[in-house]
Amino acid sequence: MTVEQQTVMTGAETDALLGRHETGVLSLAREDEPYAVPISYGYDAGSRQFCMRLVSTPESGKSRFLTDSPQVRFVVYEEDGTTYRSVIAAGRLERLHKSELTPDHVERYGAAKRPLFEMWGEPKAELDIHLYELAPEELSGRRIDIDP
Repeated sequence: MTVEQQTVMTGAETDALLGRHETGVLSLAREDEPYAVPISYGYDAGSRQFCMRLVSTPESGKSRFLTDSPQVRFVVYEEDGTTYRSVIAAGRLERLHKSELTPDHVERYGAAKRPLFEMWGEPKAELDIHLYELAPEELSGRRIDIDP
């Protein structure tokens, strides 16, 4: 029989986990229809904000769910032997328009990790590429240790 111990992570532990990773799962919903997609992100521990570059086609599921300022949940997790950690961020995803870009934004998005490659069935010119920020209203981390 295994014993499970669950612990709330500190802010520093939460920031460290988010800084170690570059991908997570973004979840959106529209009425009773959920939508979740793995994405890459950048995280600024000082401001506790995420930056995301979302790429889609005009007809894609992602485009249908990315309305103005959607309520989202974003999950990042890891497994290390018998220890599992996860962070959940909840809040509104805010689109950042080109006219709003500041040098600080450019620096943060430039430092954000991106996938090593992207594969799309459409030419790049036909893709919608938008920048988003998430300043979570809730940010919590959990650690679960399994003792065999």
